[in-house]
Amino acid sequence: MPSTPVPLDETDRKILTELSRDSRQSVTAIAAAVHVSRAHAYARINRLREEGVIQRFSTVVDPVRAGLQASAYVTLKLRQNTWRELCQQLQAIPAVHHIALVGGNFDVMLLVRAVDTVHLRQVIFEHIQQLPGVVDTQTFLIFEDIDTRA
Repeated sequence: MPSTPVPLDETDRKILTELSRDSRQSVTAIAAAVHVSRAHAYARINRLREEGVIQRFSTVVDPVRAGLQASAYVTLKLRQNTWRELCQQLQAIPAVHHIALVGGNFDVMLLVRAVDTVHLRQVIFEHIQQLPGVVDTQTFLIFEDIDTRA
């Protein structure tokens, strides 16, 4: 859903950069990197969480080392007015790792990660293509994956 931007200053941006680099570091370490007191860093992080700028803390996983050997971007063309319901259904598919509503020649782009190509085929043909509202799909296999956040 659309949201309103939250005004951020340079300190907020530095804190977000530090957390994006390593969300497990202590507030003390973040405060030192940003050159503010620990209490000030703690208050800023709490405000950023309360305002929804920080949605959650997560771990960057290497999909291949985690056993997800086949990945693809899957584009979808949708029947008009089916996005909201379809989005909920897509979120329920464990192999769907990212969902984006986009403009252009298709309506939705998914990042799908699977154990192998047989599993990938099953997810696309038996789960995604069967959803009401999906008119067409295209699959783009990922041969190499580079996460720039790592």
